[in-house]
Parts: sequence; structure tokens; C-alpha cells
Amino acid sequence: MFETSRLHVHPLTHAQLLQCVRIDHSLEQALQLKPIPRNISSELKEALDETILPNVKASGAQYRFSTLWTAVLNSEQVMVADLCIMGEPNKDGAIEIGYGTYEAFQGQGFMTELVGGIVSWAREEPSVKSIKAATDKPILHRSGCWKRMAF
Repeated sequence: MFETSRLHVHPLTHAQLLQCVRIDHSLEQALQLKPIPRNISSELKEALDETILPNVKASGAQYRFSTLWTAVLNSEQVMVADLCIMGEPNKDGAIEIGYGTYEAFQGQGFMTELVGGIVSWAREEPSVKSIKAATDKPILHRSGCWKRMAF
């Protein structure tokens, strides 16, 4: 769990992931949040069913490297974005993240804040040495090249 200036971010447990998939506001109810319209893309639904849910169930205490992290806007108590770490660090200490902002909250800097927060969180994890991001749209460094976030 971590916080940024506007967000409270925490990894979802297996039970919370099951609530998330139902899209019936039971997750928001369990987290004591205001419900908002949200969708789960077919890609995320497939990842949840085939990878995330089984990995979280099997990983026990280390589930935070395999689950969805939800970002809650403190001022409104609503979920605005999700981020997923795609497994434990590899032999080189690299993790990969994927993320998305709910449509109603896009363009407000939440993802920049969330990714910055996960980078800060990862710096405290001894097994993590670098982060690679998977996005729908390729992100290029201003030099025109993809750049890994290493620390």
C-alpha cells in the first residue's frame, strides 16, 4: 500500500479481485468507496481469468507482485485507475507493469502520479532493480527511444 498527493493505492486480494470482476459495485462497497460506472476491457478480463486470479491465489503473501492495484482519489473516494505488476522480479530484478485510467478520469495526471508512486514503492523492494511498462500506446522517451525506468 502507498499514497501519493491525491491517491491511496493498494493491491487487491483474491477476494477483492473476484468482486472487481463482477462489476456489481461489491468491490466499491467492500472498500467503502462511491460506485462509479466502470468497465473491464476484454484484455483485462482475459488476464484476470487466465493469469492474475490464479497467480494471486497461488502466491499467498507475495500476491502484490501478481495482482491489480487500485488507485482511489482521496478527495472523492472513487477508484480512478488500476495498475498491475506482471509477476515477481525476474533474475535481473526487473518487473513489468501495465495500467489504465478509467475513462472519466483520463487526462488529469492520475497515471503519472500512480506510476511515480509505484516507482517509489519499488525502490523500497530489495528484489526490484528496474521497471518496464506495458501500455496500449507506445511511450517514447524524448530522445525517440523507449527507456526503461531503472534505479
